[in-house]
Amino acid sequence: MTEPSRETPPEATEPAPGEAGEAATERTPEGVAERPGEGPAAAGEAGEAGDTSSVTDAGPADGTSAADDAGPKADGETKAAEVSEAQAELAAQRELRARIEQRKAEKEAPVDAGGKLSGTAADLLAAVRAVESGTKPGTAFFEAPEPAPRPLAPTPTPGPAPASAARPVAQEQTAAPETLEAVREVLARGGAPESLTGQVAAALGEGAAEALREDPWLLLSVPGVQPEHADGFARALLGAECGPDDPRRAVAVVAWLLERAALKGHTALEDSAVRAGLAKLSVPDPDEALRQAVSEGAVLVFQDEEPAPEEAEDEGAETAAETAAEAGAEPDAADVPVLLGLDRYALAEESLADGLARLVKTVSAEVWEGPELVRAVGAHGLVLHTGGEAARSEPVALAEAARERGLRVAVAVHSENGVRRLGAEALTVAALLSGAAGPGRDTEGAFALDLLIVLDAPQLDVESAAMLVESLPDGCRLVLGGDPGVLGSAGAGRVFGDVLAARVCPQIASRVPDPGPIGELVSGIGIGELNQVEAPGKEVVIVPVRDAGEAVHRTVQLVADSIPRAIGVPTEQTQVITVGHGGSAGTRALNAALKQRLNPGPGRFGGFDPGDRVAYVPAPGRTVTGTVVSADAEGLRLECEGEKLVVPKERVESALRHGWALSAHQAAGMRWPAAVVVLPGDAAQGLSRAWVYTAFGRGERHLSVVHGVDQALPRAVSEGMPQDRTTRLGPLLEALLAAAED
Repeated sequence: MTEPSRETPPEATEPAPGEAGEAATERTPEGVAERPGEGPAAAGEAGEAGDTSSVTDAGPADGTSAADDAGPKADGETKAAEVSEAQAELAAQRELRARIEQRKAEKEAPVDAGGKLSGTAADLLAAVRAVESGTKPGTAFFEAPEPAPRPLAPTPTPGPAPASAARPVAQEQTAAPETLEAVREVLARGGAPESLTGQVAAALGEGAAEALREDPWLLLSVPGVQPEHADGFARALLGAECGPDDPRRAVAVVAWLLERAALKGHTALEDSAVRAGLAKLSVPDPDEALRQAVSEGAVLVFQDEEPAPEEAEDEGAETAAETAAEAGAEPDAADVPVLLGLDRYALAEESLADGLARLVKTVSAEVWEGPELVRAVGAHGLVLHTGGEAARSEPVALAEAARERGLRVAVAVHSENGVRRLGAEALTVAALLSGAAGPGRDTEGAFALDLLIVLDAPQLDVESAAMLVESLPDGCRLVLGGDPGVLGSAGAGRVFGDVLAARVCPQIASRVPDPGPIGELVSGIGIGELNQVEAPGKEVVIVPVRDAGEAVHRTVQLVADSIPRAIGVPTEQTQVITVGHGGSAGTRALNAALKQRLNPGPGRFGGFDPGDRVAYVPAPGRTVTGTVVSADAEGLRLECEGEKLVVPKERVESALRHGWALSAHQAAGMRWPAAVVVLPGDAAQGLSRAWVYTAFGRGERHLSVVHGVDQALPRAVSEGMPQDRTTRLGPLLEALLAAAED
């Protein structure tokens, strides 16, 4: 990297070091100490998916915290014929799950696998088969809600909204007043905050109050509620009947552990990790708790088929295994891992694997002349393309070539920021799924497409990917493109990485490098090298700092003065990126200091003022940056990437944050003319190669690194690989396509 900057910005109007961190204001809802994912202990704020051995401490990956958890639902004031993006997406998700359930019901019998398992693994498998056979309760758990009809979008792509129109953000549908009143009464009896009423009613449905009275630990289904909160609530309701060995507690805690793991990207966990988490939560008999959860259908059990012994193997190995079995050992336990998962992620992975295999099998191979990517897409139904920002030109050229052939083509990206960078022909994945943009659907709900190109594929979570692939017709070609070095999706799953690892389709690696000193620096990080690069135009600048207070102080100087003056990039085109939301140099402290300097005001509209830069989260895992324009009786009016929105005032607190500073997970899939990456000393443990690669690659023309982690930065680049996510997509896909080849 370049030498440290010796430039001294003006000091006259700067906040003193250390004061900025104290200026951050908390807007924590009553009854919840920290917003989920925003507290200092949230593991997701510190990088990629974490260690599965400590699932009790798991926090959501960046991009799903607080504002991210509270995506909009439906606007009651819109016209009846106008379906909101959130409603359409939810309806599509319900229909997807209903289709998967129907396919499961049509299967004649469960697969006869795992016959040689013993001990806990055998007990868990026996329990899940008992549910399948009907001898144990649990069928009600698997009943899917009646699928809502999928809205058919018009075939023409909707044009942009008029400049004077502001689209209202969908509001959350509320339960019936009598339901809310009954839930409020139960919460009061248990000493829980009244502010949870709406969330409990939404999570548990019309009979929420009665369900909560019968099983107080169902409170754990509300985001942000911890086991100790649910235990206290249960003690208040049940009195002497409440105990740590209560079967209801065991089932709820198992599901809670898996939900927390999903926030870190896992779609399943090994049973040993779940047992360890149960032990930390004072469950007396973790094995019995797992059996109870499986028998009641709260979780599903999976394990791979035991590999058959090779005939050419030495007979002594088989004899040794038999001897170990006679001695009471479990020789298969290490070879056949038992996974536990929630049905929503299991069904999504199975549906995605089925859909990808269907595309591979139903495309007719053709000979297309052109570059390597064009030829591969002509001959195959599924193709992967890897490369950096400059490499995106190749899929764009592919789309143009396919349109010249008369094919119906769509190019989808992760964020509105990506649409802006790519051009008018692109749309977001969310807009495509909801019908807000794109080709529309036929009478069977499939997209009217012959080729779909999805860029930013590493940001696809498994549920979104499943809905996307389910919506593609037979014979449609799919290209998944992206940079495998960036941080993964904010939601559960590792779609792009799993399909890459499965090696079931052509993989085209781009040879187009990202240009300039930033491209050279990021390319080195991708292979584990933090190189010093020549930056004659100050494309890369290192700003050393001693502590978090100085880091905040220098960041404000860079954004407000140094970068606009020396680089020519205005303040509104500079994005600050840091490791997490909490801490003395997290997003909250940085945003407070930047607001004080750039747009001081009382925050009279829910903590915001006109001119404030904000991060708006329309759906979990997707962040849109924008600016507050004004406020009125309807709510807060924003301009986000050229689109005008109205956020109802009751949604402002949960859906918005100040956006001068973002986490790296939130910034993934977006780029700005200039980026300032802040690395205070307490951020060292949150660094990994993927985090540094993602953060450093967000600047197009300029990158400033506020550096206070000393040798932790090169160490993270060379050694700090993120933990792998536990998923099932790869083996499922390999099995489906291997069976097809046979």
